[in-house]
Amino acid sequence: MTGVERIELGRGLQVSRLLTGLWQVADIERSEALDPKAAAGDLQPYLDAGLTTFDMADHYGSAELIVGALGEHLSGLAKFEALTKWVPEPGPISLSQARAAVERALARLGCEQIDLMQFHAWCYWHPGYLDGLFHLQELQQEGLIRHLGVTNCDAAHLNLILASGIRVVSNQVCFSLLDARPRGPLSDVCAAHGVKLLAYGTLAGGFLTERWLGRPEPKPETWSEMKYKRFIDTAGGWDALQNVLRALAQVARRHDVSMANVASRYVLEQPAVAGIIVGARPGRSDHIEDNLRVFDFTLDAESQATLAAAISQLEPIPGDSGDEYRRPPYLTASGDLSDHVDVLPAPFEAVDGQRGRQRAFSGVSWEDLAGYCRAIRHGNRVSVSGTTASHGDRLIGGNDPAAQTHFTIDKIEGALRSLGGSLEDVVRTRVFVSDASNWEPVARAHGSRFASIQPANTLVEARLIGDEYLVEIEAEAVIDPSAPAASQ
Repeated sequence: MTGVERIELGRGLQVSRLLTGLWQVADIERSEALDPKAAAGDLQPYLDAGLTTFDMADHYGSAELIVGALGEHLSGLAKFEALTKWVPEPGPISLSQARAAVERALARLGCEQIDLMQFHAWCYWHPGYLDGLFHLQELQQEGLIRHLGVTNCDAAHLNLILASGIRVVSNQVCFSLLDARPRGPLSDVCAAHGVKLLAYGTLAGGFLTERWLGRPEPKPETWSEMKYKRFIDTAGGWDALQNVLRALAQVARRHDVSMANVASRYVLEQPAVAGIIVGARPGRSDHIEDNLRVFDFTLDAESQATLAAAISQLEPIPGDSGDEYRRPPYLTASGDLSDHVDVLPAPFEAVDGQRGRQRAFSGVSWEDLAGYCRAIRHGNRVSVSGTTASHGDRLIGGNDPAAQTHFTIDKIEGALRSLGGSLEDVVRTRVFVSDASNWEPVARAHGSRFASIQPANTLVEARLIGDEYLVEIEAEAVIDPSAPAASQ
């Protein structure tokens, strides 16, 4: 049997390309917490097999404690790699909050430095997620974190984050035969910046295995099945899945491996993919042995053609990676965000004024100096002031015109949401570029965000106040009269 393939995820951090995910080991759905020491013993066979990389999160129950107990048993974390996540509530994030989250993870893991801290943002129109990443980078510079990563990040915002000087080495996203979203612009961004993808959901909650070949459509029972059944329905339904399963079975017979091996190998061979995350099943040595066979073969041209033909019959999962957590259709177990967050707070202060007008203020000094607000609502109409890629004293997006455009549109969306609207309510945009040579990346970024909205638009070259700003955008929106104005 071939040995476990390994890859450098970041400088000095080698990981196994088959990562062990600890969401199943954790006690999230149990009435009683697991004993960390006993559960840690269940992970020993993974280490013995060369599967030394464990992926967990702050919300995976006792997962971090279990890995900490494993490290204590092994006299330190040097013999394996601990990857965890910070998934804070949406909204403002302070340095003290970030420090508390990192110190909590360090204490639970029983180590002095986190190998990879991965950050998840619930929405992009609240800039708190950027503050969180900047704070984590400060803590990285202190030596508390070795490398930074993100989870469920789309191509535009991964590029924005990198262009803003935040050094991330990985992006953990859903990627499978059913979900080809990462094969698009996201892989291009990763290739341009040397970022690696860590793929989860490669077996679609177990649906891409022999268990479901030729079986009638089930009623999902577990959280994982409920989630990935939504992916199946979106991709074309149960018949479409069966077509993919038949192709998987054909390729599996050709290579004398399991269907799970083929589904996993397919993702492993995609550009930018560093590894796939497979859930741990303590006590199942056969599970480990079968998973290791993913390194015993590669997909030849005939196998790739067989899988490609089946995939071509699927409906594409809409949007980009991570959209399933940020906009309808929510491809989560519950079909919405009710099991994840209670509320998505407005980013700007909204103030009721005279004549029935309501204003949103971003808090920058220019608003008082020049006597204006970020946006104003009167009745169902909202006007958003000229907006640039500034956030506090930072320039977001660096010298990348597309990145600056995406953050500017995020700010506009934040202003609209603070006044009870959304980006879908926009009826006109005016775009000003400081250099006409940047018109195309700016226009393409605008086009990607407004493709289904298609407001009236003007784009002109103009000298902007501030040489660092490459683009400025103002917007007008008409909100559905039934949508109430925000109140603070």
